[in-house]
Amino acid sequence: MSATSKTSGLRALDARPCRAVVFDFDGTLARLNIDFVAMRSDVLKLTAQYGLAVETACDLPALELIDRARATLAAVEPSRAEAYGAAAHTRIMEIELAAARAGELFGGTRELLIALRKRRIGTAIITRNCLRAVRTVFPDLDQFVDAAISREMTPRVKPHPDHLRTALAVLSAPPDGTLMVGDHPLDMQVGREVGAFTVGVLTGSGNREGLTRAGARCILASASDLLDLLDRAGQP
Repeated sequence: MSATSKTSGLRALDARPCRAVVFDFDGTLARLNIDFVAMRSDVLKLTAQYGLAVETACDLPALELIDRARATLAAVEPSRAEAYGAAAHTRIMEIELAAARAGELFGGTRELLIALRKRRIGTAIITRNCLRAVRTVFPDLDQFVDAAISREMTPRVKPHPDHLRTALAVLSAPPDGTLMVGDHPLDMQVGREVGAFTVGVLTGSGNREGLTRAGARCILASASDLLDLLDRAGQP
């Protein structure tokens, strides 16, 4: 981010007290290295096995692909739709758990969350991952964050704004007093749509250009740099 845009972001952050910080998980607070290409490939193969055409869904992420295929099946064979959905989500969970067992929190994650709590800033995680995978990497999660909203806990996952709104409701935090921190353009998109201050980090799959295009107001090398950002913006 240029010096000008960084200064502009700091001024915007300074204009509203920070009440809460909502984090993405994979690539933001932890390294999981999920093979999303393999995940989509497995879901596409399963979808084809159920007799569904996959050409029109090839550009969809795995979760959205499953939803579309299940809805198509449900219109004609509800029982097979349920079986398909269960099988697809089981396969996704297997991939996530395998990645989680080899994953780890980024250095400084716990220290960051402790420091935010000392500042009386609420914290939450929203993730398209399953909660079992998150807890595999972060078993003492509940000691450090006020809420963790995984995909099982919301009917619509990010980039749908309801995922972030669910976290804000738990935190009793207003959108304009919240920072949405993530490594992927989807995180910037959901934060922008809800009205949060969007902070991109470069520890995951996103790059500076993509995060900026998606609406990042500020970009940091890592989430651990967030405290310095708050200090420079004059936040207590």
